[in-house]
Amino acid sequence: MSDSFAGDFGPFGGRVWLNCAHQGPLPRVAAEAAREAVGWKVAPHRLTSERFGGVPRSLRESLARLIGAAADDVILANSASYGLHLMANGLPWKAGDEILLMKGDFPSDILPWLALRESGVTIRFIEPRRRVVQADELLDHVTGATRLVCLTWVHSFTGLAIDLKALGGICRERGIIFFINASQALGTRPLDVGQVPVDALTSVGFKWLCGPYGTGFCWIRPEIRATLRYNQAYWLSMLTADDLREAVPAPNPRADLRARKYDIFGTANFFNFVPWKASVDYILEKGVETIRGHNDRLVSRFIDGLDRDRHDLLGPEAGPSRSTLIFVSDKQRGRNEALLRRLSGNGIDVAMRAGDLRVSPHLHNTDDCIQRALSVFNAA
Repeated sequence: MSDSFAGDFGPFGGRVWLNCAHQGPLPRVAAEAAREAVGWKVAPHRLTSERFGGVPRSLRESLARLIGAAADDVILANSASYGLHLMANGLPWKAGDEILLMKGDFPSDILPWLALRESGVTIRFIEPRRRVVQADELLDHVTGATRLVCLTWVHSFTGLAIDLKALGGICRERGIIFFINASQALGTRPLDVGQVPVDALTSVGFKWLCGPYGTGFCWIRPEIRATLRYNQAYWLSMLTADDLREAVPAPNPRADLRARKYDIFGTANFFNFVPWKASVDYILEKGVETIRGHNDRLVSRFIDGLDRDRHDLLGPEAGPSRSTLIFVSDKQRGRNEALLRRLSGNGIDVAMRAGDLRVSPHLHNTDDCIQRALSVFNAA
C-alpha cells in the first residue's frame, strides 16, 4: 500500500519532496485538468457558460464531501486568511468581547483579530505548557466575556494536533465560537463537521489537498454565518452572463445565496479551481483514512529510523497528537543550517522552521523516499 500512490505524481527530477506542509504536489490528474483549463482560455469558444458556471459549483460539492458538510455551506476562497478575515470583519463585535488565541500560533491565525482592539475587543493569548493548547488550559482562560477561540488544528511549528472534541466541547457548552485553521490537516486527517463541535473552519488548498497556490475555502455553521455583517455583493454570485442576453436585470441582492454570498470574487477561476477540484476528487477517491494510514506509516518509519545519538526528535509525539509534520534538530542546533544544505544537495527537500528541520511526507512519498532522507540525516 505504501507505494500505491507514487505513480500518480511527478516526475520529481530525481528529488524527494518532503515539504508538503509548505506545498503539496499536484497529482497528474490535476496537472491534466490544469492543461485542459488553459486550453479553454487559448480557445475561448471552449469556455462555455456551462463550464464557466460549473467550476465553482462542482468544486463546492467536492469540498463539502471532504468535510461532511452541505455544499450550500461552503465558501470558496483563495487562502485560509480569507476565512479568518471574513469572521473577524463580519461578526457583530461589541466592546468588552474577548477572543482567545494561542501564543506562538501561525501568524495568519493571529493577525486578522488584532485590529478589533480598536473596537474595544480584548485579545488574550494562552501560553501552552505542552506546546499546544490543552483542554485544562482552555478552561483556565475562558471567561464570561469570551466570544471566540481560534486555534490551528495541526500546529505548523510543532507538528502537534489539538483535541478538537475536547476543546470544541468546552466552547460549545459555553456558547463560544470555536474556529479552527485546518490547513495542516485536511487531506491527511479525516473530518466530519457534523460529528465534532467545530463552529467554523478555514483552510488553504495547496498543502495536503495538493491544489494550486491561491486556493482555499471556509465553512461556517449556518446559524453563525447568518449573524455576519459583511458588505459583499458579487454579481456573478447572483447572475450569469446568460441573464444579460435579453435585458439588463435590476441589480437587486438575492436573499437565497447562503454561503456563496461570501465567496471570493472570481469564482470561475478555472486556472486554479479546475485542477484543485481534480486534486480533491483524487483524495476523496483514494480515501482520507487510507491516506492517513499511509502517511502515519511513513512518519513512524522516519522516527524509528532516526539516529537519536545524532539528532533530537522534537515532535510529533506518539498518539492522537501525532501529525505528518516531523520536527528534528541536530544535537548541536547550530548545525541545522548545514544539514539543510546537505539534504538539498542530496536531492532531499525539507524545510526549516524556527531553527529546526521540518519533514512532512504525504501520499506521493514511499518507503524509499524516507530511507533516502534518513541516509543523509544519519550520516550528518
